[in-house]
Amino acid sequence: MIAVTSRSFSRHPELRQELLARHDEVRFNDDGRSLRGDELVEFLRGCEKAIVALEPIDDALLERLPDLRVLSKVGVGLDTIDVAAVERRGIRLAWRPGTNSRSVTELALALAISALRRVSQAANELRAGRWSQPKGTLLSGKTVGIVGFGHAGRDLAALLRPFECRILAADVLAVDEPEVEHVPLDALLAEADVVSLHLTLDESTRGLLDRQRLELLKPTTVLVNTARGGLVDEQALAELLREGHLAAAAFDVFALEPPGDSELLSLPNFLGTPHIGGSTEEAILAMGRAAIEGLDL
Repeated sequence: MIAVTSRSFSRHPELRQELLARHDEVRFNDDGRSLRGDELVEFLRGCEKAIVALEPIDDALLERLPDLRVLSKVGVGLDTIDVAAVERRGIRLAWRPGTNSRSVTELALALAISALRRVSQAANELRAGRWSQPKGTLLSGKTVGIVGFGHAGRDLAALLRPFECRILAADVLAVDEPEVEHVPLDALLAEADVVSLHLTLDESTRGLLDRQRLELLKPTTVLVNTARGGLVDEQALAELLREGHLAAAAFDVFALEPPGDSELLSLPNFLGTPHIGGSTEEAILAMGRAAIEGLDL
């Protein structure tokens, strides 16, 4: 038996058909529920293989699922999975990095331009009956800092080339991309007009942009996060935005999702989207097909 916890996969007719063409017994998340804890255990119980998405999978949960032999991940982040526990229990973990990179980087570019041009503010003013025409700035010719230069970071650099931006990159590994300057993180934060985050979330990156680092940003800088919530101190960010020490921020991800009554959502210079970086038809198909293949590697 195969279980599919991913809601986007379960409601996609093409992916369902492709999976059922390979495997007869499949349990889909047809209720579209966000599965956690006991509910997740019950859904996975008795299954040898599972296609999972953002569900938290830790050692205590795996202890209750003795039949599980394969986990195949939809998407690229592993921060919701206790990888050490999976390996220790002899469960095979399949995942393919980069399957949603273009979907994420197009959104990052859209958010950056929207924040620079104050699109959200202008749209809200117009909806309220006011013709205010707020003045923005161009992306063209600006210095863009990319924090994390993996699949998504490299793809964003490629998308930026027609804008003739100076591109800085901060990464633990060497950056060998032509026309991209590899610089320390603090130097990138101090120089960039737009900072875009493309990091995985782990203990080395959690809270990476704390108040001290956020204060390195110029008052005219736009901060974009389409990577993972938890990379940025959201309370400190809200205070800096409110006090005018940072021009704008645009986030697709939050430390707590949904973010509830986060102060950020009330600020006119903050643009938030509900974790839609991978929510394109093309990305969903690519991630789903990679997960199908991962079941039988």
